[in-house]
Amino acid sequence: MRYTTEHKSLYDSVSKFVAEEINPYVDEWEKEGIFPARELFRKMGAKGFLGITKPEAFGGMGLDWSYDLAFCEAMGETNCGSIPMAVGVQTNMATPALAKIGSDELRKEFLAPAISGDYVACIGVSEPGAGSDVASIKTTARKDGDDYIINGGKLWITNGTQADFMCLLANTGDGPMHKNKSLIVLPMDTPGVTVARKLDKLGMRSSDTAQIFFEDVRVPQRYRIGEEGMGFIYQMQQFQEERLWGSASLIRSLEKCIEDVAEYTRQRVAFGKPLLHNQSIHFRLAELQTEVELLRSLVYRCTEGYINGEDMTRLASMAKLKAGRLAREVTDSCLQYYGGMGFMNETLITRFYRDLRLVSIGGGADEVMLGILSKFMGTHPGGQ
Repeated sequence: MRYTTEHKSLYDSVSKFVAEEINPYVDEWEKEGIFPARELFRKMGAKGFLGITKPEAFGGMGLDWSYDLAFCEAMGETNCGSIPMAVGVQTNMATPALAKIGSDELRKEFLAPAISGDYVACIGVSEPGAGSDVASIKTTARKDGDDYIINGGKLWITNGTQADFMCLLANTGDGPMHKNKSLIVLPMDTPGVTVARKLDKLGMRSSDTAQIFFEDVRVPQRYRIGEEGMGFIYQMQQFQEERLWGSASLIRSLEKCIEDVAEYTRQRVAFGKPLLHNQSIHFRLAELQTEVELLRSLVYRCTEGYINGEDMTRLASMAKLKAGRLAREVTDSCLQYYGGMGFMNETLITRFYRDLRLVSIGGGADEVMLGILSKFMGTHPGGQ
């Protein structure tokens, strides 16, 4: 897959937006522990950035995922990991199923304002006892006339304190755990929805993350996305985009870490010469840049297959696994070369060291990716 002039134009537009509308305010948002999602998303929506692959009938551009890839990479120019993550929730985690299989009525009511940036979206899957083990969620949505009555709770919900609606995964039946779930659009101002607390995190400081409870929350059954009982399958399909997004948005972040430490060690003199002149440093940076380029190749290959309608579960899981491992390797190495300054919060590498640690956990931990890949390889004791 190669970028065309149109891809590069989109990349440049997003990169300029990041430089003018995001990076100047990141330090402030990090201190406050939250960024103004509605304000920023409306600006992004006005430029079409929130609906690149979404249907034109609801305000999107109707382009293929290669353009989302260019958008993802450009968002990696951001001087933190939290804003790209929060944007990714809006565009590639909470809305793909809604865009593809939601009713026209539902898409008009929720997808269109998410594309314009007038609504902030969140995804409600993880629970205290069911993070990577999605099938074990306990939240229920039982039928009552034409409505669902929702009870339970969700944890680690990105955009949770500012969201207008949630793409909720809940148990809607008593059958097998992979066939008893449904995706439901849940307006966050519905009576019975409680944002219990904003969580205090190690990294991703400027992104709000919440714990949310549901007590007898009533929503119409017409808010269900697609067929009842298909929610687990729909969510696994959404995970393909989530893992692609997470891997793609990481590429430029890792390159920024390498570029940043290269410049620092070029200027920092120790024992009579720039630190960068030590072979152990410039060789190591060359190795890390090679690894990042390999990640880019895997992500591009995965994107091409996704555009062609292939099941990218295997390659997306590989990309997610590699991205998480590489994030830890790059940020740890680069922080080391900063020496004592690498332990100071004023340096960019320290922020990325904290932020990007999440990549090996969120959206399915490394161990879950390894389990998926073992099943594809036929080496998992549980079979394929």
